[in-house]
Amino acid sequence: MTADPDLLDDLLRLAAAGGTEVDVAPDPLAALGHYAKATLVVIGADQAAACLRTRLPRREGVIMIGHEHMMNESSWELAALIGAERVAVLPTAEPWVVDQFAKRPDTATVSRTCAVVGGRGGAGASILAAGLATTAVRAGHRTLLVDGDPLGGGLDLLLGWEKTAGLRWPALVGSDGRIDPPDLLGALPRQGDLVLLSFDRGELPGVPVEAMAASLDAARRGRDVIVADLPRRLDDAAVLALQTADRALLVVPAELRAAAAAARTASALALHCANVAVVVRGPAPGKLRPREIAQSLGLPLAGTLRPDPALCVGIESGAPPAAGGRGPLAELCRHLIDDLMRTGAEVPA
Repeated sequence: MTADPDLLDDLLRLAAAGGTEVDVAPDPLAALGHYAKATLVVIGADQAAACLRTRLPRREGVIMIGHEHMMNESSWELAALIGAERVAVLPTAEPWVVDQFAKRPDTATVSRTCAVVGGRGGAGASILAAGLATTAVRAGHRTLLVDGDPLGGGLDLLLGWEKTAGLRWPALVGSDGRIDPPDLLGALPRQGDLVLLSFDRGELPGVPVEAMAASLDAARRGRDVIVADLPRRLDDAAVLALQTADRALLVVPAELRAAAAAARTASALALHCANVAVVVRGPAPGKLRPREIAQSLGLPLAGTLRPDPALCVGIESGAPPAAGGRGPLAELCRHLIDDLMRTGAEVPA
């Protein structure tokens, strides 16, 4: 992360020497989509003050680098404030910087993130997101379910966890995203290997982007699967979640107007996530076929969800979606989780 052309040239040269491909951002706002997911973050000394103003969340693997003329007495203090673990001064530290670029992450710690968005209101995105989370746990994956839709009614209600103790989003608003990852995961509502980050019944206009970034960063270091239920009207936090997602699922009822409404949402998702697919939910009053709906949106079909009256009855009685492992939703979610865990992507520095 640097806007200094000379520093950028040196960093690209050192990264090439370390055999690493990098994403380049000129400032903290441009870096948000990569910041939480990258295995290494290199902040140029020219952007340190901007990072502090942007309140980027603390995470591991951050170093600050600058040429000698860019550094002064306050540089080390500023590095500590933005959470940098080391400060490197070029050209003296070039061999050490090459070593940092040459390090390879432990692939066993890489998690998978799936974002779920409804093509229209009431499409069933929250039910699918909850079903994916409970199915991932049944498959042996440590899972975080993130409620990113402030108008969605609360995923704690959908799971029957409204009385389960733990922090909700409002408790994280004043943290500026500076949360220790193990402490965060330990403070959230949980049952077994499923951890939930949801809203309470109070008013909250949206999720602060720094809190979303901190939560996703914590989850990547402590969870195998992250499922994020996001709003159709994308706010900054939802955009960040999409940018860091391995896959996004657009849930569309098998109805003509729903498919038409979903076209706008599909276009918005494609701007922030390269892997977007459609889940079509029945019934189909007009006999629209799932593949026809997917083709009309220009997206691949990830799966279909058949009508299941027993599912709605179970939710009303407090049974988490797909928790029993049976029924159309559980069958679909098993297929989707298997696909997600097969998704392989090298994570750049």
